[in-house]
Amino acid sequence: MIRFIYDDISNNYYYQNEVGTLAGIKYSRQREAILAYLHSTKEHPTAEKVYMELRAQFPKLSLGTVYRNLNLLAESGEILRLSCGDSTDHFDATVTPHYHFVCRKCDKILDLEMSSLDFIEERAAENFQGKVQGHQVYFYGECEDCMST
Repeated sequence: MIRFIYDDISNNYYYQNEVGTLAGIKYSRQREAILAYLHSTKEHPTAEKVYMELRAQFPKLSLGTVYRNLNLLAESGEILRLSCGDSTDHFDATVTPHYHFVCRKCDKILDLEMSSLDFIEERAAENFQGKVQGHQVYFYGECEDCMST
């Protein structure tokens, strides 16, 4: 989780992450609202969905501003960018390791509660001369809601 600190020298507010290092990003009410919205939902929204949810609160907010802030937050590791094969990025404020299920019928993205698959990194490294540093896994199928309709 990030918080905002005041720097007496530059007379500005900045973001600070949980390990205490300055991200060097100036404080923005819009960015704070985007991050708060992502923390308040489990929907894994697109930039367009974030924009639609926040434009009443920030009438001058543009879709471009939402995209720039989501990209900045993803690049700084404060949120995850999910590319699930639908050619649209989705965003997730849960940055701890977890897996996702993508419904092929309604395109909903759900968090999966399951044990870690970290062993696959070791398996991948067995026949690979480089260094495996992580993995990303998506599960696909039909969600419970779609199965009941």
